[in-house]
Amino acid sequence: MDYAAAPPGAPLIFRKGLDLKAAVAGSLVADYHSDLVERIKAGGFRHDTPSITVHLAREFGFCYGVDRAVDYAYQARLRFPAQQVYLTGEIIHNPLVNDRLRALGIRFLSDPGATLGDLEAGDVVILPAFGVPIAVLVELQRRGCTLVDTTCGSVLNVWKTVKRYAQDAFTAIIHGKVHHEETQATASQALQYPGGRYLVVLDRAQTAEVCDYIRRGGDKAAFLQRFRHAASDGFDPDVDLDRIGLANQTTMLMSESLAIGEQFRDAMRERYGEQALDAHFRAFETICSATQDRQDAVVTLLDAQALDLMIVIGGYNSSNTGNLARICAARLPTYHIADAGCVVSAVEIRHRPIGSHAESTTAHWLPATRPLRVGVTAGASTPDIMVGAVIEKLDAFATATAR
Repeated sequence: MDYAAAPPGAPLIFRKGLDLKAAVAGSLVADYHSDLVERIKAGGFRHDTPSITVHLAREFGFCYGVDRAVDYAYQARLRFPAQQVYLTGEIIHNPLVNDRLRALGIRFLSDPGATLGDLEAGDVVILPAFGVPIAVLVELQRRGCTLVDTTCGSVLNVWKTVKRYAQDAFTAIIHGKVHHEETQATASQALQYPGGRYLVVLDRAQTAEVCDYIRRGGDKAAFLQRFRHAASDGFDPDVDLDRIGLANQTTMLMSESLAIGEQFRDAMRERYGEQALDAHFRAFETICSATQDRQDAVVTLLDAQALDLMIVIGGYNSSNTGNLARICAARLPTYHIADAGCVVSAVEIRHRPIGSHAESTTAHWLPATRPLRVGVTAGASTPDIMVGAVIEKLDAFATATAR
């Protein structure tokens, strides 16, 4: 079963909106639009005052898939005013957006006090941009829920690739975060076919461990313990690493995904030889174009401008935002902040350092240079209103400390 082929008699699924786009447009503008950001775009993505110059990356913030998901959620609330509307979890990884959906009366099944078991026939359930695992979809349909499917098209394309692997008896190797909603949904696609298998690798270090096993074998029990949360049930590395196909969580860092692909290609070539490589190894590019556009845009900005620091705006659990921060931090001082509230003052900023899982506070973060040169970008789940609020604070603090 997949999203495109619900069984006969299954509950209603809305996949192309609910014919209320114009009706919710004003609310979306009020909640997420920024006049300041529009002016900066019109001015060549540059904001100048005597105390600060802000260079805004040319691709940032809401992508098409996120914009569509939020739009559909607003439409669903308006379309079903008398019914309980649920989300299976965060619609995107942005606290402001998710809190505004809660304020509309949409309940999150991931919040305390709400569970899948509470759902009844006729309840409306929104599937987030990341998608949901097949088992969750089946259960929602079994309960007779009306579904509003906002799954991103880029994610659906990855699923098609993973299903092809499973159909052809290739194990899906997924570069992603094993607990991320998208990766869990993608992995479930491999299990729709008899013998379907998957293995999730986080980074090049984990990939090196798998490649070493491909080349030389090893301690199977130790391997299975190491990847116990990242492999399909019944995974056997002696059998299931014989034929592999690569895919990605769509928001991963492109350069890392490409490097991981080459690691696996080299290992399979060494194990089976060049002539037999195609029978044992496949790889398809599955990073979404919006993720790549934002990564490319920030590299272009860093190459083109001499900056004092970078500000990267987005949820701390946003994979694509974290990867933008990684790119920037390799070049200059970078602060990944959740929202404008993190810019506390000219001498204090709250942010999540690269590689950390916790927010930290840094003092004396704002350089004395005037005019200050700051680069700004934002993850694909960050609305313009948050970007504008951050720039306003930067402007105010730079001006105040210049006096």
